[in-house]
Amino acid sequence: MKHRAPAPRNTPAQPTGSVRIVGGRWRGTKLPVLDRPGLRPTSDRVRETLFNWLMPKLPGARVLDLFAGTGALGLEALSRGADHAVLVEHDRDIADHLRASATRLQAQDIAEIVQADALAWLHAQPEGAFDIAFVDPPFDANLWGGVMPVLVRCLRPDAWLYVEQPLAGAVDLPAGWRLHREGRTRETRHALYRRDAATDADTLAPEPVPAGT
Repeated sequence: MKHRAPAPRNTPAQPTGSVRIVGGRWRGTKLPVLDRPGLRPTSDRVRETLFNWLMPKLPGARVLDLFAGTGALGLEALSRGADHAVLVEHDRDIADHLRASATRLQAQDIAEIVQADALAWLHAQPEGAFDIAFVDPPFDANLWGGVMPVLVRCLRPDAWLYVEQPLAGAVDLPAGWRLHREGRTRETRHALYRRDAATDADTLAPEPVPAGT
């Protein structure tokens, strides 16, 4: 009697590279990068500049990393003093790696990993839940228009919003938000926004990213 060969197991996705946390208590820690369409980690230089801008707002902040990918933005915020971060990622394998990274950093109590569709998850969140949000979706998915109106409802009146987008694209934020800082690389525009009602803009670092870097 012949025996049927066992069905092949699904093997977990393996990292093809890494990015590092550039500042704070976990400085130098490497985070895995999986080979996924649209997964485009924010560069070390851009993150360094962004978190210099945000440094006065990070201590004690509640942070949302909406399209988490490598988790570099949300985990960097925790490394630099944020109180809690929610990292939302749709891809199951990437979410598993995010949980592994949080465990390795002993950050399970402050880093909440959510495997879910970002827009569906946002609809279930309370108003004013976050101080800072990072939005860096896959560029070819055209998700900004649907996400932004729901996202800003979840942000506090004095919240800050970081958006990364292709140079040729345009992101329209709902009324009540204005540009605070921006920079560009050869492929992306990255911008930090604040609500008009906020009064502490001058407490953030003033230097922008040099154009063309």
